[in-house]
Amino acid sequence: MTIARLAQEIGKIARTDGSHPSAVAALSVHRLSARSDPLPCFYELGLAVIAQGAKQVTLGEQVMSLGPGQSLLTTVDLPVLAQITRADLAEPFLGLMLKLDARHILQLAAQMELPALPREQAPGAVSLSPLDQPLLDAMVRLLQLQDEPQLCASLAPLIQQEILVRLLSGPHGPYLRQLVAAGSPSHQIAQAMAWLKQNFVHDVLMDELAARVHMSPSTFRLHFRNLAGMSPLQYQKQLRLQEARLLMLNQALDAGSTAARVGYESASQFSRDYSRLFGAPPQRDIQRMRRLPADGA
Repeated sequence: MTIARLAQEIGKIARTDGSHPSAVAALSVHRLSARSDPLPCFYELGLAVIAQGAKQVTLGEQVMSLGPGQSLLTTVDLPVLAQITRADLAEPFLGLMLKLDARHILQLAAQMELPALPREQAPGAVSLSPLDQPLLDAMVRLLQLQDEPQLCASLAPLIQQEILVRLLSGPHGPYLRQLVAAGSPSHQIAQAMAWLKQNFVHDVLMDELAARVHMSPSTFRLHFRNLAGMSPLQYQKQLRLQEARLLMLNQALDAGSTAARVGYESASQFSRDYSRLFGAPPQRDIQRMRRLPADGA
């Protein structure tokens, strides 16, 4: 298999610009025929693969450029800036996103004979690596199930398990294993992030959140920033603003009502924070978003 074959299989599903579901629930494909502005969005636990074109992903001060054949693993929910940097009508951007299951990763890691993680292994939330041939083959086979709906339910879990096994044993492996290793800093911070995602509307004392995951406040803040590229309070703010954007897009709420729904006491502060993150005040940004195709960034 070649990366061109992967692009061909993605193109069969993504015939128009935007994000498209596949026959496999955890797998989506994405197409865009023009470069895009940087777009704030959240990346979940999953693997992104670029088949054609290029994109740039910014996490805090870390800037990653991805081209054909490269894969980006994210181990926790991360607020990033994503930008399509190479795409046109003749060769549109083509990529895929495979969401991963933390429980499945934990089960497989326990069954496999994997080398111990070095103690000095720094916690990491993202891993960038070229797609090796066996993993590329598995990705193509997963996409090809689109043409075999009668076999998809039986074969998709097997191919997805193969992909996870290859991820755990390859360059991305240490990052995944840090995530599921009980007691590791990455695992503790991931627990804090999951709690924040469920409770971001409420004001939270970060020292209490540190205690919840059995860390001192200073250690918690250090590891949180190392993993997420931002402080816990900045992370909570981005959760609120991303949810606000979805509410206004999907439920046609006004900015004042939305601000209260996501935990802001001041509508003017909400508008300032929103403009700083998304580059325009709420109403103008929502009007712009409704004119754009979803690019799956």
